[in-house]
Amino acid sequence: MNFSKPKGTYDVLTTDSPRWRFVEDVVKEVTKVYNVMEVRTPIFESSELYHRAAGEMTDVVSKETYDFEDRGGRKMTLRPEGTAGVVRSFVENKLYAKTGTQKMFYIGPMFRYERQQKGRYRQHIQFGVEVFGSDSPATDVETIAMACLVLEKLNLDQNVVVKLNSLGSDASRALYRDALIAHFDRYKDDLCADCQLRFKKNPLRILDCKRDADSVAMQNAPAMIDYLVDEDAVYFQAVKKGLDVAGIKYEYDRNLVRGFDYYTHTIFEVQADIPGFGAQTTLCGGGRYDKLVEELGGPATPGIGFGMGLERVLLALEAAGIEHTVAESVDLFFLPLGVDAKASVGAFMRNLRADGVTCDADFSERKLKARFKQADDAKARYTVVVGDDEVASGELTVKCTTTGNQSVVKIDGLVEFLKGRC
Repeated sequence: MNFSKPKGTYDVLTTDSPRWRFVEDVVKEVTKVYNVMEVRTPIFESSELYHRAAGEMTDVVSKETYDFEDRGGRKMTLRPEGTAGVVRSFVENKLYAKTGTQKMFYIGPMFRYERQQKGRYRQHIQFGVEVFGSDSPATDVETIAMACLVLEKLNLDQNVVVKLNSLGSDASRALYRDALIAHFDRYKDDLCADCQLRFKKNPLRILDCKRDADSVAMQNAPAMIDYLVDEDAVYFQAVKKGLDVAGIKYEYDRNLVRGFDYYTHTIFEVQADIPGFGAQTTLCGGGRYDKLVEELGGPATPGIGFGMGLERVLLALEAAGIEHTVAESVDLFFLPLGVDAKASVGAFMRNLRADGVTCDADFSERKLKARFKQADDAKARYTVVVGDDEVASGELTVKCTTTGNQSVVKIDGLVEFLKGRC
């Protein structure tokens, strides 16, 4: 029987993993300089967590979640996004008891049952950041700047644009909700079936509809910014001023909504402007969620975060013709000849690896030419043929694969020899 990977998933082969590792290394470099600590949460949680956090009327909850019942009869869901799980952990572990701002990041798989497209998969890897405890517009600016710095480190900063909007507070949203109901009431018979349901329960979700996006009703819909109460308008103005001072280019997008109900105030997306990248241009998106901690059982705690799809980032790099990889090579490659030599090489490598030397060996009985080919495939910097004479003398002839130069080195001097060379 032949097996194949599930639809909407993919394999990262050894030839492609260096690209992934490079992007992940950049992510960790940026989070370090921003003093953001890593958090790891389960890849499945109670279904109610996601339904309550994201909103019943969102496409993710209503159409895309992978739901199952465990053997104890509990309803579980593979995580479709990272924020809800991190907030649940924040509340459950009473991290709100700590003073000051807390910043966390995660990297891991998310699961959504959606139509497979270029760069969008049913299992995808997301990098995300969540910041708790600060309700300052400056924190919004810093969070957006963090996402931009990741893309800058990847040389994508010239190919992206930040789209910005505000959803305001509860007071602003109530005013806007009334305006949307009054507007869409004239068009409700022309809306798709999903939007007709949203009209009754959550009219703001109509703005996130992809099917009716180009309709007259959508194009003429009122803008949220026109319904911001004074305090929310001042907040949004402070965010824009902070981005200006930081030198971060952005565009106000009146139609930007985001896909989850927990967002308040600032929302943003970082979109790629790269020829050939495709119709799905969003690399990163997020926003503020000042009421979510409280809704999930914690005390009132402001929060803001973003998620970045790494598959989309890798596609953007490819479309922009930017090559980034982690150098994959072996410092020293052994070719032992004979049973005793193989045993000795195993001991050599154990000690060398403990000292941080990357080394490998071909223990097969193949011809030496074929084994040298394996050393080449491993991009070995140096090769060593080890026979009984070398073991007895304690000296090895180390060959540089680049220059062909050979050096006689004592076994216990290999680490010192390789310092500065590898």
